[in-house]
Amino acid sequence: MHNTGKIIIGLLIFLVIAAFPIWYAVAGGKTGEMPVLEKAARGENCIIDSVLMKETHMFLLDDWRDEVVREDDRWYRSMTLDSTIEKSLTRTCLGCHASKANFCDRCHDYLAVVPYCWDCHVDPKEFE
Repeated sequence: MHNTGKIIIGLLIFLVIAAFPIWYAVAGGKTGEMPVLEKAARGENCIIDSVLMKETHMFLLDDWRDEVVREDDRWYRSMTLDSTIEKSLTRTCLGCHASKANFCDRCHDYLAVVPYCWDCHVDPKEFE
């Protein structure tokens, strides 16, 4: 038990190094600023409430994918718009939010999230 002091000092050094990013952000007085998203190019309202969309769009898109691919159910009844719309990332979502870079990518980059949507879907702006 003669190495107890060395072990405690080693653990303290490890904790200081591991916690450095947190202390650096606190000492700097600012954290990453939330991105400002562009407004929809078309339409006044989203297919669901915008706050709910920000929180649950990933679940909505997963459900749409499963329903379209597995059940051939291609239509969504929007109570907000009081209409039926197509379940399509590129035609429905990017039909109003015209720029993937200024809409999708801003939040995903801020949160360091890499969605797999674009493994299959193509950003229409890539071909212009």
